[in-house]
Amino acid sequence: MSVLPTLHRTVTVRGHRIAYREAGPADAPVLLLLHGFPTSSHMFRDLIPPLAGRGYRLIAPDHLGFGRSAAPSADEFDYTFAALASLTAEFTEALGLDRYALYIQDYGAPIGLRLALAHPERVTAIVTQNGNAYTEGLGAEAWAPVLALIENRTPETEEPVRAIRSLDGIRWQYETGVPAEYRELLSPDAWHHDAALMAREGQDGIQLGLIADYGSNFALYPAFQEYFRTSRVPLLAVWGEGDQVFVPAGAEAFRRDLPDAEIHLLPTGHFALETHAPRIAELIGDFLKRRAGE
Repeated sequence: MSVLPTLHRTVTVRGHRIAYREAGPADAPVLLLLHGFPTSSHMFRDLIPPLAGRGYRLIAPDHLGFGRSAAPSADEFDYTFAALASLTAEFTEALGLDRYALYIQDYGAPIGLRLALAHPERVTAIVTQNGNAYTEGLGAEAWAPVLALIENRTPETEEPVRAIRSLDGIRWQYETGVPAEYRELLSPDAWHHDAALMAREGQDGIQLGLIADYGSNFALYPAFQEYFRTSRVPLLAVWGEGDQVFVPAGAEAFRRDLPDAEIHLLPTGHFALETHAPRIAELIGDFLKRRAGE
């Protein structure tokens, strides 16, 4: 299997610089990789090369406000999931992507599933890695401060949520649920990278705005589930079973609307690629190959 380089590119969408990683043949089937909070396309650094080598074109944008993309202040841009999804749709159109499989994780799930609702004919398959679409998937303890903020945004409810994007809060997301035998696979560079970006000026307003808007995703869960039932989109769930943010019940729930969904619970946490990128690449490659042959 050849090793293809990962390119680091930018494109201007609606006046905003969107950074993205790309690898693989230009005419190959596309896998659009949508990252979660608090990271960026950096989370896909170990997944992109093996899948590009298997003959796929990987496109991984940094959402506006994240990674190397522009980060206008919350006064300059209305940070909602609907707005990020709209911007991502325009990003795909700017790159000429009219057919693609989706990889969705954390924030990438409601963004990607909004793309699927708007243009179901463009989505060939979905890979969800701790990317939730069911209330069963919400870890009670982790979500308690977020739900309090969603219900009533005040200085008192904002403060506990700010801790989520601190260095300690981000490290918790990487380490929690990872068994001892896999802990040494975790690179501290990952959470220090994310924490440095989350500490930039303007991030407080950006991230509080998005978290406060998360209730808009809950409101769309019935529509997402109806999309699954009507489209019968092929779906692979590769889920860190130790995740306390999006718990394994969220993975299993996909079978309620997609009985043929493939579910793999892996012995790791929220950021499963940090410990199981080779296994996930293998599962995705085999899944997409089977679907292409149907």
